[in-house]
Amino acid sequence: MRIIVCIKQVPDVTEVKIDPKTNTLIREGVPSIMNPYDLHAIEAALELKEATAGKVTAITMGPPQAEEVLREAISMGVDDAILLTDRRFAGADTWATAYTLSMAARKIGFDLIICGKQAIDGDTAQVGPEMAEFLNIPHVSYVRKIHNVSSQEMTIERLMDDCYEKIQICLPALITVVKELNNPRPPSIRGKMAAKKAVIPRWNADDINAEEEKIGLKGSPTMVKNIFAPPPRGERRILEGSPEEQVDILLRELRRLGCL
Repeated sequence: MRIIVCIKQVPDVTEVKIDPKTNTLIREGVPSIMNPYDLHAIEAALELKEATAGKVTAITMGPPQAEEVLREAISMGVDDAILLTDRRFAGADTWATAYTLSMAARKIGFDLIICGKQAIDGDTAQVGPEMAEFLNIPHVSYVRKIHNVSSQEMTIERLMDDCYEKIQICLPALITVVKELNNPRPPSIRGKMAAKKAVIPRWNADDINAEEEKIGLKGSPTMVKNIFAPPPRGERRILEGSPEEQVDILLRELRRLGCL
């Protein structure tokens, strides 16, 4: 089985900064981590690799520094990795990002693509399903359990608000996974050594035959009109004393504020 796992390097959420001119994230000089949901996607890919004697390729789109998360993926057991990096990719929304990743997936070839549920910087959960649309393959989101996998189909459970669905899906396909699916393994010493030595190819728009009008800002149908920090919260205080005393204090404050 040929498996592609899509991962992303995201800013540390406590360090997010916005370019006021472009309304896009400033990534240069900002501490970055691998998107946490993608760790679960990697683990799912590795477990399927072990069960089917398959091969796992990790891909990401980003600046040269995004190579760091690809090496992290290799240290966990991924076979190889490819970095999609090109100034023409900059400023892409989810649609343009999905197009770029799907073009790379076409070039690599696959039976299954696995993505994390969503990235913690945008929280849209759109890229995976949009990739499936570009590739014209079935997809299932919010996968919480994988039951059976063969060369032609797989049976999975999809997490819902108050239940789950059991679905049989034909391959090739794409799934996005939630954290309930597994516990990501830590990198091994051998994996870290392999990651350090690994040669990671860098593909640009020409390498994946991407059309320039479909990538980056030019290919993004959605634009951020305005972005701003939420206003600071009002006055806060910590109530002290026994539970009964705290209730009395709270009631007095609510009456003072005219809420009661």
